[in-house]
Amino acid sequence: MTFELRDRDLLGRIGKLKVRGKTLETPAFMPVVNPMIQTIAPRRLKEEFGCDILITNSYIIRNHFRDVPGMELHKLLDYDAIIMTDSGAYQILVYGEVEVTQPEIIDWQKQIGSDISVILDIPTGWDIPREEVEYTVAKTLERATEALPLIEGSDNLWVGPIQGGKYLDLVEKSAKAIGKMPFDIHALGSPTEVMERYNYPTLVDMAMTAKIHAPIERPIHLFGAGHPNIMAMSVAMGYDLFDSAAYALFAKDDRYLTVNGTVKFQNLQYLPCSCPICRNKSPEDFRVLPKGERQKLIAEHNLHVTMAEMEIIKQAIVEGNLWDLVEIRAKGHAQMSAALKTLSNYRKYFEENSVGFKGKGLFYYDYNSLHKPEVGNHQKQLINNYKRPVGKEILVLMSEPKNRPYSGNQGFKKLKKRGTDPRVHYCFFAAPYGIIPANLAETYPLSQFEMARPLDYETIQHTVKSTVEYIEKYPHKHLVAILKDTPLDNTLKVALKDHLKEGNFISSEELGDKDTMESFEVLLQTLN
Repeated sequence: MTFELRDRDLLGRIGKLKVRGKTLETPAFMPVVNPMIQTIAPRRLKEEFGCDILITNSYIIRNHFRDVPGMELHKLLDYDAIIMTDSGAYQILVYGEVEVTQPEIIDWQKQIGSDISVILDIPTGWDIPREEVEYTVAKTLERATEALPLIEGSDNLWVGPIQGGKYLDLVEKSAKAIGKMPFDIHALGSPTEVMERYNYPTLVDMAMTAKIHAPIERPIHLFGAGHPNIMAMSVAMGYDLFDSAAYALFAKDDRYLTVNGTVKFQNLQYLPCSCPICRNKSPEDFRVLPKGERQKLIAEHNLHVTMAEMEIIKQAIVEGNLWDLVEIRAKGHAQMSAALKTLSNYRKYFEENSVGFKGKGLFYYDYNSLHKPEVGNHQKQLINNYKRPVGKEILVLMSEPKNRPYSGNQGFKKLKKRGTDPRVHYCFFAAPYGIIPANLAETYPLSQFEMARPLDYETIQHTVKSTVEYIEKYPHKHLVAILKDTPLDNTLKVALKDHLKEGNFISSEELGDKDTMESFEVLLQTLN
């Protein structure tokens, strides 16, 4: 196996996974295919929908075809791309047991030519006592250890599942332990019930815990994730592979998938989609069809939307605006917005993996945008590395000018000519970054951004807090503030009451106006 990275943003990454002479670009969605009930023929999945990978159940196939001589998976499904097989763990979750041993199902997956295969783990259910969860973790790790000699030398890739459910310490324990074993891919098991309950904040905690503690160089799979509204956030958390039968199961209930959520088809007056199924059609065109035919078309629409979302996500990674897409998708459901808040608790991992400038500016919409890596990284680098320059005893803190880069503002240039004191350290003050030293004002991302206004309360408080933090860590002998009459500037003025002498404040709406320059020149002369 080789897994090569081509691009990344946040924890999301575009990669190439090679297995048995076939290549898959990730992140990738794999539709679940029931070999006995094929809603969409596997050949069509590849040729019409662009699915270069699918997942099917080796346990079901074994129950029906174990006596067929020379049974080969790709021939059975008439599909020549990558096939992943589950082992029957889902049946354990639903029915409590399966009629197969781990050695038997491992040997069967090798025998039928599965490309990516899963050991027979014990999934963690929902709303079960911690003692039972501990058992699923321990038993899965035990089976993973037992599987190693059985899969050694196999040319298919093997998945080491991570269990633990909502108990994050157990997820961490599971991820660390199985990460020490030589599996090719890891997968977070049992999130389906969490997603079905719209408990997206818990999903974020589970997914991030598994991702943080699993080997970063291996692909990681989010079992059961198939709704397009969760995929951008899941990719942002570093997940590479996804699977679900939702495209078909939802269609059976006449449920129509969109990137913003699910709509009952009976409530649709328009088709908000331009996929091949919906283009130039109306909901009434579908309603007059026989039920089976309508549901088949809805399933095809659902899959088109899901596959298109993967392309949108990859383009967002290339452009470096995956966080923007996550923010947009989070507006689709209240619990998705709650999940975005939970995701912000893990901002340090995004900051550590940020790739920096990608040739495009940044957009800041509201307080959620404060968690973009660029904000945190600037503030950390400033507070840790940008000390008060030698000989600079007077900090002149100025409101942001109208145009960027701030250091190129004509008003600032005029002011600087009048304030020739070599002790002056010029810094701007702007949301969302806080302190912006004039000599760094042209560097990314300090001049390559747009900010939605008026600023919300959280953005104001964040900006003021980071500014005061810098001033307190690197005190100057004198502080001069040239501020406007805005909510942001007024909040800063209050926050600086213990640092700013009354006479050292200049109210100014334009740095280069006559009154401002005269007041500044006179003030400098009084500072010893």
